[in-house]
Amino acid sequence: MLVFRKVPEQASSPTVLTIGNFDGLHLGHRAMLERLAAKAREFSLPAAVMTFEPHPRELFAPDQAPARLTSMREKLALLESCGVDRVYVCRFDRRLAALTADEFIDRLLVQGLRARHVIIGDDFRFGKGRSGDFALLENAAAAKGFSCEAMHTVEVDGERVSSSAVRDALAVGDLEHAARLLGRPYVIAGRVVHGGKIGRKLGYPTANIQLRRKRLPLTGIFAVTVSGIDKHQLQGAASLGVRPTLGAGLQPVLEVYLFDFDREIYGAHVTVHFMHKLRDERKFDSLDLLKAQIARDVEMTRDYFAGN
Repeated sequence: MLVFRKVPEQASSPTVLTIGNFDGLHLGHRAMLERLAAKAREFSLPAAVMTFEPHPRELFAPDQAPARLTSMREKLALLESCGVDRVYVCRFDRRLAALTADEFIDRLLVQGLRARHVIIGDDFRFGKGRSGDFALLENAAAAKGFSCEAMHTVEVDGERVSSSAVRDALAVGDLEHAARLLGRPYVIAGRVVHGGKIGRKLGYPTANIQLRRKRLPLTGIFAVTVSGIDKHQLQGAASLGVRPTLGAGLQPVLEVYLFDFDREIYGAHVTVHFMHKLRDERKFDSLDLLKAQIARDVEMTRDYFAGN
């Protein structure tokens, strides 16, 4: 898969295109990408995705911007797994936001990407003030030499699948429901880095996973599996949050205690699959009380995997 950090001023070859943030790559996104791949085969052209960095709400209302479900690295890996040939990562800034809907179509879709067919979600908006919608795109398509279609909502048990619905499920700890909307367990990927070695002192050495997120979509203690170390996924218990027992003002960390595992894996890039939430973070009055709770967490995690 080819990744471009901007849309060229003039495309060198045509594409079949879809547009969106694709945060989380949930079942709705996957249905759109399956349609994209099918149309790309029909046209014998590359399947291309245009996405944005940062999320538009991070530019206009950073304090109200949603927690990201996927990092850019995770998003690109998921897009590649869905058969995408090209990804154009557009820097979303005030210059891009100032383009009118007509300018968005002319400069990006027609000139920059030579889109022969465009697929968007039925609620997708584009252009200054979010004035562009599917009706406008459809009206422009015939005159500008491309076709277009809108993907309808995907539902799971009567609920519309969306990134917001996934965030809501994660926020309340319903990982099983989030997995139904995503079509897979929620994951966080990152590199194993050195930490404060507190877990080792308590008898539960952990792998510390580097986080590159300003906000987390979930916190707490979890039963997880980890891929990227062995051929099969390893089971463990994870803590994701600010570790309130150790003090105030700490940066969020992701720590995983892997069962029956004692190898050094610093520098490895791993993926943590969140399977089940055990409890919220709590502040304990002493490290001894924290250690006792970790022992109970580990026992509950083993029981969870034994029953699944």
